[in-house]
Amino acid sequence: MKRTYLLPTACALLLLASTTQAQNVESVLAKFDQKPAVAVANQFFSELEKEEFIDEKVAFAPGTPADSLCQQVWYWAAEWLYDQAKFKQAEQYALNALPKYHPSNLEKADCLNTLGCIYLRMGDFKQAANYSKQSLEMEMKGGNDDRISSSLNTLAGIYMAAYQHKEAEKYILQALEHAERADNPGRKAILLGMASEVYHALNNDTVALRYAEQAYGLEQQLGRQPKMMIRLAQKASALIGLHRYEEAEEALRTCIPAFRQMGDWHSLAIELNKLGMALLCQERQREAIPCYREAADLLSKMGDLYNEIHSHRGLYECYWKLDPDSAKIELDYWDLLKDSLYTHATAETLSRYNAEFGNDQLQQANAEVRSAHQRTIVFGIVVLLLVVGMAWYIVWRVRRQEHQRIEALMREVERLRTDMEQSAEPAEAPVAAAVEEEAPEPAPQMSDEDRRFLMRVIEVVNEGFSTRQLGVEHIASELNMSVQTFRRRLMTAAGESPKAFVSAIQMEKAGKLLAENPDMPVIQVANLCGFDESSTFAHTFKRIYGCSPSQYRER
Repeated sequence: MKRTYLLPTACALLLLASTTQAQNVESVLAKFDQKPAVAVANQFFSELEKEEFIDEKVAFAPGTPADSLCQQVWYWAAEWLYDQAKFKQAEQYALNALPKYHPSNLEKADCLNTLGCIYLRMGDFKQAANYSKQSLEMEMKGGNDDRISSSLNTLAGIYMAAYQHKEAEKYILQALEHAERADNPGRKAILLGMASEVYHALNNDTVALRYAEQAYGLEQQLGRQPKMMIRLAQKASALIGLHRYEEAEEALRTCIPAFRQMGDWHSLAIELNKLGMALLCQERQREAIPCYREAADLLSKMGDLYNEIHSHRGLYECYWKLDPDSAKIELDYWDLLKDSLYTHATAETLSRYNAEFGNDQLQQANAEVRSAHQRTIVFGIVVLLLVVGMAWYIVWRVRRQEHQRIEALMREVERLRTDMEQSAEPAEAPVAAAVEEEAPEPAPQMSDEDRRFLMRVIEVVNEGFSTRQLGVEHIASELNMSVQTFRRRLMTAAGESPKAFVSAIQMEKAGKLLAENPDMPVIQVANLCGFDESSTFAHTFKRIYGCSPSQYRER
């Protein structure tokens, strides 16, 4: 039972020790920032030596100028923080150290190169290339092949991240030429590893695998176990490109625990992304999700937007078939990261990211989301049109019914007016019966009392045309009734309101005047029917007859 817990306990203790050492370095660094002093600077380098971050002991003599102390401490603080994946802090220390160098000091190239690496990890490729090219320019003047190859390697990494793989190929091949002349196996192993990544990006994974195996062999000869794990991870990338997923998974399951034990969280996160991809390609989505999720969490804490995007892309693809809602969440987060990346990179760089990520299922998903939105909009428009159409139909029906009622009322007014005129004329001899087709439409049944009442109303309205006294109050007064009694009486006799009945009287007379007096101006017709303005008359007339007074006359 004790042996079962031995390895986890040892790993936990190792991680705790690593964390404690990191805290010691940061504590001493904070002390130096408050008051730069030789003793504190020496203590800082002593802590780096304990962590085996530097190969040889560094000690400053008493009286060393403060600028020299700051230059060295801040530069190495940037290197150490970069190694800890604390890129924003590393950037600040490197920028503070840079002005402390003399322009001709070749060590300034190291600081410039470090800044290039920092901005690369932060996704600011324009700044990364700017500082790295300054570093290369200084190194070329110095003529040291080993240092030149290092600067060229950084530039290759920057152009790799910026998705300019052919440019990266150019720089890495130049770097390998300088490394051959420098005869530095350690540097050559690093460059071979970068060459593997470049050719993997160029989809030439056969060459990428060959470079990764050469790099792994050199690291093995040099006995550099941590570097061997990095080369093994690069080999896994090439194997994934060659669709040899089981071999890639085996390699990754070897190097991932090593990165976790070493506390190399950045490499761990990247390889977790790769393992997620290897599992996803084997359609083992449920196993891939924890890999991508842990990678995303780690990369988010480090501020590595470039690789975090890969994590959420992988999560989206995993959830695509398992859980569409979760897939949509990951897709939205991917969009958010892309927008965030835009603030750090140029528009040109962002377009390359879109080219990289846009030709896969993400583009398809975006199209489907847009299509769904379009369908929703189209459906909404159709519903709106139906509602508008229904509303228009209801209004049309109401107006049509009103029009029919007014027409019927006008016919009744015409009958009543005819009856009034006939009752006023002397009796004549009977005339021959008219043709049946021309016989007047029989009037609806109406009591004599109602008929007399309506005739009286018509008389009052006709009298009011000249005086414009057509209001309900005036008509009721002329009939010796209250307004309410008049309304009820008219509704009983005619079945309509006073306003509708008066309007029917006006329009019946208007139609007759227009038909019988072709030369009479419309404004005169309007005045004779009780209207002060021809526009009001024309509007009312068109609403009842469906045409203007002039058109009615032409018909």
